[in-house]
Amino acid sequence: MAIEDKEKFDLIINMVQKVVNSDNLSQDGGILFEQVVELASEEGGLPSGPNIEYEVYYDSAIGRPPDGRLYPGQSVKIQDGTSFNVTFTDKS
Repeated sequence: MAIEDKEKFDLIINMVQKVVNSDNLSQDGGILFEQVVELASEEGGLPSGPNIEYEVYYDSAIGRPPDGRLYPGQSVKIQDGTSFNVTFTDKS
């Protein structure tokens, strides 16, 4: 099955398995920084507020590089097993 035909992807975000529907991804199978932060924040996983800044690192993605840092507005093409580590800092 081609990656474009896949309906759901199993990701690991902050060591928690998450399922993402392909409808929520870009046409090339990419997930945005903001989507990863939102998934990490579910169920109280991360604080929010005007002074909070997030950092997102990924591993086992498709393409080059397969691991690295994701910045606001950027996306990375995922596959089953792509993992993300989302951390935060308080600017104050």
